[in-house]
Amino acid sequence: MIFIVVKFAVKPEYVDQWPEKVAEFTRATRAEPGNLWFEWSRSLEEPDTYVLVEAFQDDAAEAHVTSDHFRAALETMRPLVARTPDIVSTTIQGATGWSRMGELQVD
Repeated sequence: MIFIVVKFAVKPEYVDQWPEKVAEFTRATRAEPGNLWFEWSRSLEEPDTYVLVEAFQDDAAEAHVTSDHFRAALETMRPLVARTPDIVSTTIQGATGWSRMGELQVD
C-alpha cells in the first residue's frame, strides 16, 4: 500500500472555499481503481491548513499522478495555497487498509 499525507497551507481568503474547490478532484480520485481512501481534515493548530490522508494499492499511485483530474487539480490549487505543500509518501509492505489500534480497545 502507498500511504500519503499532504499538508496544504491555504491562503486565508480561500480557506473556507477549499473543500468546494477540491470537490471534483476528491470525487474523481475516490473513483479511481486502486484508491483505498482519500480523506480531508482541517488542522486544529493551523486553521488555514488542510491535511489530506490518502492511500492506494501499490500499482495505482502512478495512474493517479498522471491522470487528467490530478493535473487539473494542481492548476486549481496553485493560486489558492500559500506555499508548496508538505508531503510524506511511503510504501507500507503487506498493508491493505486500516488496522485496529491495539492500545485503545473498545468492546
